Formats: sequence, C-alpha cells, structure tokens
Amino acid sequence: MLSGRLLVVAFEGWNDAGEAASGAVSMLKDLLDLYPIAEIDAERYFDYQFNRPTVTQDDDGNRLLVWPSVVTYGPTGVLAQRSPESAEVPGAIGDNASNIYLLLGTEPSRNWKSFTAEIMATIAENRITGVVFLGAMLADVPHTRPISVFVSSENAQLRTELTVEKSSYEGPVGILSVLGEAAEKAGIPTVSIWASVPHYVHNAPSPKATLAIIDKLEEMIDVVIPRGELVDESAAWENGIDVLASEDDEMATYIAQLEQARDTVDSPEASGEAIAQEFEKYLRRRDGKADGRGSGGPAGPSSPPDDRGPRE
Repeated sequence: MLSGRLLVVAFEGWNDAGEAASGAVSMLKDLLDLYPIAEIDAERYFDYQFNRPTVTQDDDGNRLLVWPSVVTYGPTGVLAQRSPESAEVPGAIGDNASNIYLLLGTEPSRNWKSFTAEIMATIAENRITGVVFLGAMLADVPHTRPISVFVSSENAQLRTELTVEKSSYEGPVGILSVLGEAAEKAGIPTVSIWASVPHYVHNAPSPKATLAIIDKLEEMIDVVIPRGELVDESAAWENGIDVLASEDDEMATYIAQLEQARDTVDSPEASGEAIAQEFEKYLRRRDGKADGRGSGGPAGPSSPPDDRGPRE
C-alpha cells in the first residue's frame, strides 16, 4: 500500500487501450469528492487536427464543443473530515480518500517537456508524495481469461515494499514515461499499473480491463472502490465476444491458440524452458497463418505488442 498524498494518472489515447485506464480514473473521479485544481492550456499542447474537439448536446438540446484537455483534481476539505467509521459503511471509500488526487485527460500531441514541467509544478504545489500511473496496452491475450495486470516501479524501495518488478521495456513511450522520469528525478516515487487488452477487440471499450485495473489500484492506494455495474458490464463484454467468435471460425481458432498459450504459462508445473518452447510454437502457428502479428489477428488492423510488460 502507498501512503501520503497520491496522484493517480491516466491519459486517453496511446496509453489507454480499451479506455481501461481512463475508465478507472473516471470511476474514481465520480466516487471521490474532488474539484479541479489545475488545467493546462490546451492551445499549447494539442494539435486539433490530431486530437479533434467533439460536439455534444446538453440537457436542453444545445450543441456544445468539448475540447481536449488535461485536468488535475484535488480533494475538498469536507472529505477530510469523514470519521473512521465511514470505512465500514457500505459504499464508503475509506479515510485514505482524502489523500487522493487525480490527473485525467488526453495525451498531449506536442511540447511534452513544457507539459511535464507544468504537471510537476502542480505536484510540487500540492505536496504530492507519490504517483500511480495507469495504462492499458493491446496484447496477444484471450478475452476468456483473467486480464493480465503488470505492476512495475523505477523506485528501488517501492519495488521491495510492494514486491514488484522494474520494467525491462525498450522502445517508443507515451507521456506516462516522460512524467514518470521527471517525478523520479524530483524524488517522488512512482508505480505503474498496466492492463493487457485483447487486441482483436481493440475498437471497443473493455470494462473487464478497467475492472482489473480497479482491483489492483484499490490494493495499492487503500481506497475501497465500489464496482457499481462494472462487474455486469465485464460479463456482458466477454459474452458478446463469445457470440462473435462462435460465428467466425478463424477468430475462434485464433482465440483457442491464445488460450492454450496462456494456460501453459499459468500452469503450476510450467518451467521457464517449457513456457519459452510453447510460446515459440504459438508464434510459429500464428505467423504461419496469414501473418497474424502484421494483421493484428482476425479483427485488428495493427501490430500489437506482446504480453511481456507495458510499452509505457
């Protein structure tokens, strides 16, 4: 469990497969008694041809433009006055909720260094002592198995306390990695929680991945997070994909291959060598069938990362 004032961060976009990470922070935002404490100047950080504004309607039917933004939220004084008994009340979220800050928005498309400096200034002004980054990636995983969640930290002390690993990923990164490096350099420990989303359903939100992130996040920050309808939505999501697979033999075969690879890795008797051999067999089967990685599988147009850890 992390202590002190904690900032939980998620960005829509490249770091947010299936809207799983932003969905988790949005749930916290709806649950906690928070108010906006800082908002970045969108004109400086967004290319509107890449992150376009959207149009919606208010309750009166008036059309409204919603611009991409990044907002930091902080707790109100009222929440800090909750009694210890509140943690025992159904639906209550516990005393540590008064220490939780949130950062939610769209990943900026330019000026990342200046953007990071602004966020770090907000962190310093609010005396935040730890940051939890949430992300979700497309991966070669079956929707029928528990969502894989990978937790890592660049802070040696936190890795020992939480029994988590240091990420070994090398390659392109998102804004989460840039912010994480800045926070660690400033002496603020960070933890990253990433969920793996089946890449063959990449176009749809993944409530099952959001639920997996919520489960791990609750454990990390010591806040009870009511699941609401998320459990039922996760079951409906899985059942919907089952129906699609039952009507598509190629998709069903591909999913069965993913299940076999996952079950081999998860089996108690599996050795490191056996896991490697099985994974190599799986890759050969997949690559020999219409170049599965290049096509993203039966339903995916792009090349997804594998399930060896987050791309950050």
